[in-house]
Parts: sequence; structure tokens; C-alpha cells
Amino acid sequence: MPYRRLGRSGLKVSVLSFGSWVSFGTQLDVGLARECLAAAHDAGVNFFDNAEAYAGGESERLMGTAIAELGWARETYVVSSKFFWGLTAGVNTRNTLNRKYLMHAIDGSLERFGLDFLDVVFCHRPDPETPVEETVEAMSDIIESGRAHYWGTSEWSADEIRAAWDIADRRNLRKPITEQPQYNLFERRRVEREYARLYEDAGLGLTIWSPLASGLLTGKYVDGVPPESRAALPGYEWLKDPLTDERRNGQVMELIAVATRLDVTVAQLAIAWCAANPRVSTVITGASRPEQVVENMGALTALERLTPELKREIETICKR
Repeated sequence: MPYRRLGRSGLKVSVLSFGSWVSFGTQLDVGLARECLAAAHDAGVNFFDNAEAYAGGESERLMGTAIAELGWARETYVVSSKFFWGLTAGVNTRNTLNRKYLMHAIDGSLERFGLDFLDVVFCHRPDPETPVEETVEAMSDIIESGRAHYWGTSEWSADEIRAAWDIADRRNLRKPITEQPQYNLFERRRVEREYARLYEDAGLGLTIWSPLASGLLTGKYVDGVPPESRAALPGYEWLKDPLTDERRNGQVMELIAVATRLDVTVAQLAIAWCAANPRVSTVITGASRPEQVVENMGALTALERLTPELKREIETICKR
């Protein structure tokens, strides 16, 4: 397993990581969660991503319980969470990054995880109603208090990230070191164009999500929506149209042919393509069974076989 620095920080994360979105609390119990985490850890994964809002806080609780049962030494793994959506109704508890909410959110997250600190905390979305200065100061104070080590953003625009970084730089506060955007063969604009200046100017690292485009790049939606798939879960009906898009699935069929030549799956090829971008610190993968974790880790083999010529061929297919 290769490891990369998270932005300009000294923190090293596995190039493939494991995230709990969708699966923890909806598809996995503690036993399966523990098995998935163990399979990832055995493959060399050291970064485990979560969020307050996943399964209404249950995802953090499941991950914390599973890690405790596995008995990992705290210094051997990196765990993150994200704040914005909130868990309870109220003007200061929903869709906000104000100081009051953030200070409550970090304490609640630590309680659910059963940990003394998190390694990375993210602002899950930008909040146009809270001054950026207030959010930056609160995140910096969370780090200074020892409740987290680093902070970052998720799905923020380049201008919003730059504003936060500049405020922290001027006021000698803790700067955001990473962004967590969606990135895959069908969603490339932010990572490859919008954030381009931030990699050098601010040392921005990336922990990217949805490398398989919510499952589209697994090939399992070529013939419609399987009953056990994510798009068939209650609350995820919005995924059905993009996952069954005829043109996109035609491109997936061409990608399957490329993957077959490399003796890997199309999912492994898609994950490897994301990891081949040197700006990407880690690719967050997900799974509901340990067998899926092992399959995802096979992307490392695809990464070794991904030549510049193959990358150009893949990108040509996806631009049609």
C-alpha cells in the first residue's frame, strides 16, 4: 500500500482509504463493520472516513465500536468526521458552521466514536450565513484544544477555500489542509480545473469520494437497477436516473473492455485512475462486505498497470 502526505502536512494516509457513507448503519451491523474495517486494515489502509450526518450519527458509533473491538493502537490509524448538517432540529443545529454548533458537534462526535480526539475534521459544506472568520477560528480552536489534529473542507469552491486559508494565514490560525470533493471519470471539473492553483498556493490535499460514481463505474447498472444495489435503498431513489443513463453505461461497457485487457475489474480500473492523479492524497472506497473491500484493494494492481497511453484511452472514452 503506498502512502501519501495529506497536502503539505506531515500526515501520511494510504492511497486507498475506507469510508462509511451509505453502508454503516444502513447495510452493516457492528459485526460486518468490524470485518470490513479489518480487511481494509490488513490491506494497509490507515485512513477511515466518516461524518456526523451518516446514518444520523450511528455510523460514527458503529465505526468507533468496531475499532475498539479490533483493539488497534490509536497511533496506527487516522480517522475523520465531517460537520454541517447537524443531528437535531434547531436554528443553530442544522446546516450551519457557526461556532456554537461546531463546538457541540466535535464533542458529540468524540462521544459516539469513543475517542479522545479525531485526526481530521471537515466542514462538510460551506455555510454562506456564517462569516468565514468565525468558522476558521472555531476550527482552529478545536485543533488547539487537542480534539482534532487537522481540518479541511468538503465540496467548497476554490474561492471559499482560498478565503478560509487567507484568513487563517493572516491571523496565524490553523489552516485548512485538505478538501474532500467528488472525483471520478465522469466528475472531474473541480479537481482538475477549479482547484488547480490551490495545490501550489495553499498546499491543498485531496481525500476524494465517489470514485465509482455512486456505483455506475462498477458496471452493475448496465442492465438496470439490481435489487440489492445502492439505488434500490430507501432514500436513494434520486440515484436511479444518473445510474441508468444510457450514454454513460455505453461508456462503462467500453471501459470494461479496457479493464479486461488489464485483467482487472472496471471498478478497480476506475479507482486506480483516480489514484493515478498525483494531487489525490487518498481515494475513499466503500463496501458492505469484506469481500468488496478486498476487491477494491485490487485497484493497486490496476494502478501498477495503468500506463500514460491507457490513461489517454480511458479519458477519450469518457469524453465522448
